[in-house]
Amino acid sequence: MVDALHAALEKAGAPKVQVVVSETGWPSHGNGKVTTPANAQIYNANLISHILSSRGTPRRPGNSTETYLFSMFNENMKPGAAVEQHWGLFHPNKWPVYPISFL
Repeated sequence: MVDALHAALEKAGAPKVQVVVSETGWPSHGNGKVTTPANAQIYNANLISHILSSRGTPRRPGNSTETYLFSMFNENMKPGAAVEQHWGLFHPNKWPVYPISFL
């Protein structure tokens, strides 16, 4: 998806515009078997590893993309579907939902 945006920017004559991934993550609960703490941990750990490696993308190798994880805390008071409340790395009481490292 990031490379598709890079390609579109190049086609539009803006190849130097920096792309920022402003929200990405994986919910740890609320949508059946795919939303588990283990799946969220794998997704986020792989994302962190990729970003820290500065491997970039096939279209922009060697360039790290500024990326922000969603979200720091689960939002137990958020209305809507249960899955919307479980994107955080931490519970509201500040205990980790699963182990994660940024190193």
